[in-house]
Amino acid sequence: MAPADPSALHLQPQVAQLNADYARAIDDDRLEDWPEFFAEECLYTITSADNHRQGLPAGLMWADSKGMLRDRVAALREANIYERQSYRHVIGQPAILGKSGGEAADGTRTETPFLVVRIMRDGRMDLFATGRYLDAVVMEAGALRFRERLVVCDSSRVDTLLAIPL
Repeated sequence: MAPADPSALHLQPQVAQLNADYARAIDDDRLEDWPEFFAEECLYTITSADNHRQGLPAGLMWADSKGMLRDRVAALREANIYERQSYRHVIGQPAILGKSGGEAADGTRTETPFLVVRIMRDGRMDLFATGRYLDAVVMEAGALRFRERLVVCDSSRVDTLLAIPL
C-alpha cells in the first residue's frame, strides 16, 4: 500500500531515530525521560489488537496529557510495588502512512512493529509483548514528538506485571 502522502517520507529516518531513542530510555530505566518523547497535548494508550479492530476504546494503560505520563512515572518510582524487571525492545522500521486526520490533524501517521522481551531480576527472560505502534508525530520545539501513541498488542492475553510503559 502506498503512503497517503509521499511528501511525508522524508520523516522516516527521524521517526526511526525517535523510536530508537524512546526504546533506549525505557530499556535503560530512564523512565523520567519517557514523557519527553511526547508533545504537551498527547494521548498514550495500550490496547489489544481485538479491542482495536472492534473500535473499543478500553485500554490497559491510558494517559491523555504529558502530565499524566509524568504522574505514571512518579507512581512507578514512589507508590507502585512490582517485581523488579527490565525490558529490551526490538523495533522494526516505521511505515509512514501520511498526514493524519481527526484529533491529531496536524501530525503524520506512522506504524512501527515492536517486540519486547522482559528480563526479571532472577535473569529469566520472556517474550512479553509484540505488536505495533500506531502514532501521530508532530514537530514541537524543534523536535519530533508523539502527539498520539497507540500501542496495539497482538495478544489479548496480558501479563499482570504490565507496569513499565511499552
